[in-house]
Amino acid sequence: MEYSVHPSAIVDEGCKIGKGTKIWHFSHIMPNCVIGENCNIGQNVVVSPQVTLGNNVKVQNNVSIYTGVICEDDVFLGPSMVFTNVMNPRSAVNRRDQYLKTTVKKGASIGANATIVCGHDIGAFAFIGAGAVVTKNVPDYALVIGNPARQTGWMSEYGHKLKFDNEGFAECPESHQRYQLKNNIVTKIA
Repeated sequence: MEYSVHPSAIVDEGCKIGKGTKIWHFSHIMPNCVIGENCNIGQNVVVSPQVTLGNNVKVQNNVSIYTGVICEDDVFLGPSMVFTNVMNPRSAVNRRDQYLKTTVKKGASIGANATIVCGHDIGAFAFIGAGAVVTKNVPDYALVIGNPARQTGWMSEYGHKLKFDNEGFAECPESHQRYQLKNNIVTKIA
């Protein structure tokens, strides 16, 4: 086996798990999940059937990832954050055929205790603040906070808030990568 699973964790049949991935205490990986290489699945995590996680995805403790969720490479899911998959759940009404899809794009981070309401995508390198409740799509590089989540700025790929000058350019203080803001869209300058 090229990945590791703690003895208290359960991995159901039909899962594909990449090499170097670690699955920790009391987690449950349900049938037909695809988990990439070098992922870290923290303690007490539930990954529901048919979820897809890319490479190098970090899932912190107490996270629930429900059917319909796709996380691309390098996504960070903070402690106790939650995805949903039905807009109007009722205990007595079976809506398994109404699961909405949510995609978390490459490099995005979702903070502790945030909730992502189903059917809303999180853009590449977006940053969802702790406790935020996301009720609409989040653009690439956006910083959103609050309930409901509102955009308050833009983030670099290294997780620093970008300060754009009058011409619409900014530089990450850590990586020195440059970014341009034009028509409310941020792009990294090669």
